[in-house]
Amino acid sequence: MVNKLIVAESLVVFGIVLSIHAVVWDRFSWCTLALAIQAFYVQHKWDRLLQSGGAVFQYRSSANSGLLPASMVIPLLGIAMRERCKISGSVYFERFGVVISATGMALAYFLSIIALGITKPIPRNTCILSGIAGSAILYTMKNSLAVSEVIEVLEVLLIFVYLSMILLYLLPRCFTPGEALLILGGLSFVLNQLIKCSLTSAGGKGDPIDYLLLVTLVALVLVGIIFSILFVFMDSSSCTSALFFYMMTTVLALGVFVPWLQYLIRRHPLLWLLEFLVQSHTRLYLLAFWLLLALIACVVVLHQNSKRSPDSKKLHVSTTIRKYFHFLAVATYIPGLLYDRQLLYVASVICLAVFVLLEYMRYFRIKPFGQTLRNLLTLFLDERDSGPLILTHIYLLLGMSLPVWLFPRVCATSLTGSSTLLPYAGVLAVGVGDTVASVCGSAMGELRWPGTKKTFEGTMMSIFAQIIAAALILIFDSSVNLNSGYVWILGSITLVSLLEAFTTQIDNLVLPLYLHILLMV
Repeated sequence: MVNKLIVAESLVVFGIVLSIHAVVWDRFSWCTLALAIQAFYVQHKWDRLLQSGGAVFQYRSSANSGLLPASMVIPLLGIAMRERCKISGSVYFERFGVVISATGMALAYFLSIIALGITKPIPRNTCILSGIAGSAILYTMKNSLAVSEVIEVLEVLLIFVYLSMILLYLLPRCFTPGEALLILGGLSFVLNQLIKCSLTSAGGKGDPIDYLLLVTLVALVLVGIIFSILFVFMDSSSCTSALFFYMMTTVLALGVFVPWLQYLIRRHPLLWLLEFLVQSHTRLYLLAFWLLLALIACVVVLHQNSKRSPDSKKLHVSTTIRKYFHFLAVATYIPGLLYDRQLLYVASVICLAVFVLLEYMRYFRIKPFGQTLRNLLTLFLDERDSGPLILTHIYLLLGMSLPVWLFPRVCATSLTGSSTLLPYAGVLAVGVGDTVASVCGSAMGELRWPGTKKTFEGTMMSIFAQIIAAALILIFDSSVNLNSGYVWILGSITLVSLLEAFTTQIDNLVLPLYLHILLMV
């Protein structure tokens, strides 16, 4: 049954890849197809390694390797961005899309080679196929990238190797190989871009909110690594360690990361942020509304925990109750997308920082909140939280935010038809589609997809709900103009909904990225 599930997931991914290349075909298209074919074969080697315990690190055991769906995301994202920026005439960001695509191929191919290298006996046919794919990728890069761009790809690959060795060792069973490729690959690219901007004196030339995202992501990762190392030598649950945690976090923030951001935006970050937040009455109203929704979320968590007695057998809440937070996320993001996308961008970055810092407190048992958070959040765990971290709520935030962060603002003049829905990809795929599929599938589903608990009825309701949501967005958002893109939107929503039914990866992370790519082309 598992093999049928993997084949079904792979067929959907191949359908997405072929659909994109039917619209956008360039010299990277052959490489992407070759990479997809070899990833399909190599992911079976990864699955065997995970089942036999032969992998170097401990990965999440409740899912397959997910190499194929993860391998396609970054290359396809680069291809789509390159095409959009080429149409708008932005040469710099057109080349940036080429670098993204080449980097994604290099990272995915590197992960495939690792699996082949530690598989015993070495699979000869798969190695031949991987050699052909690698030759195609190298030849295309040689004829497409400048020397500086090749160096940039190699820098990201080097950072990825080091981040993988550190984070996969510190966080066992938190990721599948595919999820590690997406998350650590993205972080490696962000870190390399931040270093590049800092060394080339590019500060002050871009949008400050972009630099805010770069510095925040890098800061969160570095803080986590620093405390993981320090708390090896001291008890993290003591009062002394708690005081040290808060003081060290403050020192790093005000002494390192705030000055770093100030160097990049050429203004004091705290003053800039204060001016940004109070720039208009609309922003104040949105902040007040989001604060209210945050309080409602806290009340839901406290209420569900209050119903659990010490001798209760209820270990986890139902799927329907967990989807309450999806509805709250939709209620948060829709007003921001309609009235002030820049504020939504900044607020989502700050919210991510708060979520990750709270997770650090829970994970390290930092007083006085660590143990309380551990007790409150235990009720909301699911099978994907098998490692030491609780990442479900962070994945939900990322899934809703990634389309907003990745929106090509510089190339926005080339966005027409279905691509005007780009910022709403997270709302449609995660907030509406995944929620409706789960709730309706649990309530009325009878026909199950082969090899999975997902139901045919849930998938159909998910597609229908996303179409209704897209129609409502078209009515209320004047910037959305679908023109003749209705068939493409229907096809994109259908493919992503089918992927939701078959994938065992984190759907909150994978689905919005694929819908974002499909809408962009």
